[in-house]
Amino acid sequence: MNRLTKTSAEMVAEARGRIEEIETVDLIGMAGDPDVVIVDIRDVRERQRSGFIPGSVHAPRGMVEFWIDPDSPYFKDVFGEDKKFVFHCASGWRSALTVATLKDMGFEAAHLKEGFSTWEKHGGPVEFPEKKD
Repeated sequence: MNRLTKTSAEMVAEARGRIEEIETVDLIGMAGDPDVVIVDIRDVRERQRSGFIPGSVHAPRGMVEFWIDPDSPYFKDVFGEDKKFVFHCASGWRSALTVATLKDMGFEAAHLKEGFSTWEKHGGPVEFPEKKD
């Protein structure tokens, strides 16, 4: 059996120590601000099951580094805008790792500390994708 030299929990803790974390109530107050882009990195099935933050951009975690890189053939124009980017996942673990990686690339962003799991509980609006017939 392989022994890990670092656990996933340690990686998340290290990431959180060097990135900007935003509390749920604060991001709710920022929602709708034209200078803020909320980026949902959850899987499409999570968005279908739990809903999503209205106006958020969906960027699956596996593509984020490619979508923010202007030299990548997968670059998305939204990430070239001069705005504040706040990434989120369900509980704040994946987004912490993602934002730390983006910081290493020179892309400044923040993440939703507790993730989408607390969004609705704090009164944040939620939309669901339209059902396909």
